Amino acid sequence: MSMSAADAPIGVFDSGVGGLSVLRAIRAELPAEDLLYVADSGYAPYGERDAGFIEDRAAAIAGFLLDQGVKAIVVACNTATVVAIEKLRAWCPLPVVAIEPAIKPAARMTRSGVVGVLATRQTLASANVARLCAAYGQDIEILLQPCPGLVEQVENAELDSPATRALLETYLAPLLEAGADTIVLGCTHYPFLLPLVKDIVGPDRAIIDPATAVAKELARR
Repeated sequence: MSMSAADAPIGVFDSGVGGLSVLRAIRAELPAEDLLYVADSGYAPYGERDAGFIEDRAAAIAGFLLDQGVKAIVVACNTATVVAIEKLRAWCPLPVVAIEPAIKPAARMTRSGVVGVLATRQTLASANVARLCAAYGQDIEILLQPCPGLVEQVENAELDSPATRALLETYLAPLLEAGADTIVLGCTHYPFLLPLVKDIVGPDRAIIDPATAVAKELARR
């Protein structure tokens, strides 16, 4: 890699502000790197959009980042990853690092044998999540919980409002009743609700945010 390319920024994008949770992990892992972040808030949330729309937005933003001279692209959006990553990697000439629901580590971590996954409808309906469940859910139960409205609450900075708590309690209740001891945050917006999630599920349940793993993979690449 030439010196100019080595000094180029890393591009990161998400449907909105949620990917800032990944950006935070990247900054901690790679403090000397320049980062260029795109929040596609005008089209958020992706979780209720159709696949073609998400693929088009991912391609448009990746094209913009290429025009800015980035040396790598991080897809800091679970929905964009599970829907668009294959097509994006097929034409993008740069390393593309992506995030996906942390079902694999959750399956290894659970003691009760029940894992709960919080994510958008589009993420949970994807073939990639079905693949992850088939690969790592043979001996455990994986409960997929769609969470409409949570992304909008984060986009509106309502991180601890009564309405946000009510939504989280509604979505977490069936997972807790089923005995889930490991909760996967399958959307990059959800880590901003971590204090609320911890308060609702209590101290004895693990909560997994894959942002750190993404940052470490980016550093390796």
